[in-house]
Amino acid sequence: MQHPGIQLAPLVDVLLLLLIFFLLTWNAARTENELDVKVPKASAAREKSAPIGDVVVNVKADGNVVVNRRTLNGSELTELLKNLVQLNPEQAVVIRGDEAGAYKNIIGVLNICTEAGITNVAFATAK
Repeated sequence: MQHPGIQLAPLVDVLLLLLIFFLLTWNAARTENELDVKVPKASAAREKSAPIGDVVVNVKADGNVVVNRRTLNGSELTELLKNLVQLNPEQAVVIRGDEAGAYKNIIGVLNICTEAGITNVAFATAK
């Protein structure tokens, strides 16, 4: 009895499906940042690759807070961050504040982070 060998057609199908899956998920993760939030420029800005698990909090110019394409109020953001801290005490948050927005909006989000127990906070800027 002769060995049938490796079937290449199913192998190619699986590899193409994996390629498509990773391309789509990479593109979705890359567009986490809200496009209509224009962050301020900083001369000392450094390129930071956000580790998987960083929560990006977008603060729009009108004060609306958007996380994962959902607009949240203060209590919803507090609940979300508290749940994340329970899962990972070292949870990191990146605040993307619009340069045209009021400073009090950023401080409000920073205060919510402190109440939730977040100690690792970064502010997004453009170079």
